[in-house]
Amino acid sequence: MSAIARPLLRWHARHGRHDLPWQQPRTPYRVWLSEVMLQQTQVATVIPYFRRFVAALPDLPALAAADSDQVFALWSGLGYYRRARFLHAAARLCVERHHGELPRDFDALAALPGIGRSTAGAILAQAWDLPFTILDGNVKRVLARLHGVHGWPGDAAVGRELWALAERHTPRRRAGDYAQAIMDLGATVCLPRTPRCADCPLAALCVALREGLTAQLPQARAAKVLPQRHAVLLLLRDRSGRILLERRDGAGVWSGLWSLPHADDAAAARALAARHAMIDTVREQALPSFRHTFSHYHLQASPLLLDGAEPHRAVADAPTWRWSLPHDALAFGLPAPVRRLLIQLSENPA
Repeated sequence: MSAIARPLLRWHARHGRHDLPWQQPRTPYRVWLSEVMLQQTQVATVIPYFRRFVAALPDLPALAAADSDQVFALWSGLGYYRRARFLHAAARLCVERHHGELPRDFDALAALPGIGRSTAGAILAQAWDLPFTILDGNVKRVLARLHGVHGWPGDAAVGRELWALAERHTPRRRAGDYAQAIMDLGATVCLPRTPRCADCPLAALCVALREGLTAQLPQARAAKVLPQRHAVLLLLRDRSGRILLERRDGAGVWSGLWSLPHADDAAAARALAARHAMIDTVREQALPSFRHTFSHYHLQASPLLLDGAEPHRAVADAPTWRWSLPHDALAFGLPAPVRRLLIQLSENPA
């Protein structure tokens, strides 16, 4: 066992997190679900979503049998919805190819949608205590500081160096405990901005602490200016209080979710509304605009309410269109800002 693993495991026994919901019990399915949810999301945010998800879909066959609307509804608000789509697809592949279970073979596991090298290692280590390596964001930060690794961890060369270090330190025995220990160290002690170095079991070995580089390592990605886009979100409400919803297609943001129809401007929104309903006598109201940030751009959204529409009989509900009362729509998979708008409408009906 490496000089890193031994003190880290001792520290974790006393100070690590042992009561996270996916640890009780620690099944392959629960480990997998938690690892996917924790990608780019904090533990405190994930916990209520995890509990709600496993209460509805307690095991892999249940997830595979669920329809996409249920999966997206359970995920709604957690963001990065591609994770949910991949999770669902992977569950169905496990039913088709692996007898309804996650495979214990690394290559088979990493080949499933949404499961990369680190997630596969985390599942194998934590679910079956197999000696596989993880390298999530917390672990990258710990190793970059511990070994004085310069450069942005997302750079290919820096990533290779960090993987080599991670593999060197992963013990053959107690790999699952070690994986949780090093993640916990990054999440609770080796913090991004205010590391608690006095509480770190590896402080005596840390290059960044010795050289006064904890604030500089790991190096951040060069800042980029996100472009801004504008869209009008159409709130087309009929005389019964129903709102027209559109299922987003397989490309772009919010893929697979039910959302409000988008248009470039108010005139285009009115034209879109006219294809679905009589709008000659609607009451029009511009609602407060808001900004929603995606990973690659800012969206400045301007909701436009057209109230009192009469749906065309020829435009009935279709696979990609649906008229729904706002309160009922909250059971669908909705993007967080759309959910907030529908909650406002359900609380303030016409």
